[in-house]
Amino acid sequence: MKRSGLITTKMGMTRLYDDAGVAHAVTVLSVGDCTVIGNRTAEKNGYVANVLGIREAKAKHIAKPQAVAAEKAGVKPYRKIVEFRVSDDCVIPVGTPLMASHFVAGQFVDVQATSKGKGFQGAMKRHNFGGKEATHGVLKAHRSLGGTGMREWPGRVLPGKKMSGQMGNETVTVQNLKIFGTDEAENLIFVEGAVPGCNGTFVLVSDAVKKEHKDLPVPTSVKESGNSEQTETKSESVAE
Repeated sequence: MKRSGLITTKMGMTRLYDDAGVAHAVTVLSVGDCTVIGNRTAEKNGYVANVLGIREAKAKHIAKPQAVAAEKAGVKPYRKIVEFRVSDDCVIPVGTPLMASHFVAGQFVDVQATSKGKGFQGAMKRHNFGGKEATHGVLKAHRSLGGTGMREWPGRVLPGKKMSGQMGNETVTVQNLKIFGTDEAENLIFVEGAVPGCNGTFVLVSDAVKKEHKDLPVPTSVKESGNSEQTETKSESVAE
């Protein structure tokens, strides 16, 4: 069984205390207005997935194909749209707002985001090179990466050589982070440890693929209109 993930926004880091008074460094993720805006079916698309959107936007501020697709589907346009592949029993109806209670305290999740861009960096910072000797025999080349040649053959620098260049600003996935807890009133998720990206970055959160999960809301936790209590459609043991 494979559940849908969530699109969240990184708010920053703080510390929270458990019942024993031990401090835990946590990253605060806001679920915000994350909503199911479409579904993919095996009959029509060849696979099953939930299409999620977050941060409602004006049609003039997004690409025209996205605006037209949202209009045809009868949903609002969103700034960020992501598909999460799911099993047949984890399809969520279109228009369902998702909440932080989709995850439970103590479970493990995988997070994915774009890391901070650090610009053009040298080999020592980018690849953790040791640098050259700090002696009088080395003249103004202490932080250089050394030779990159391959003698007469092949006579060129092979692709993938660790050299200076753009650092950061790439997709990073961190696995097996623990959910410390959730704030259902503010729709926040507290994840133990660091999450890639700067504050305001979109972060994809899903059940950890390398862990077994039990007693999770399937397909998700929903809130009844006019009632602050949340109801789970099912509660089953979920194993990735």
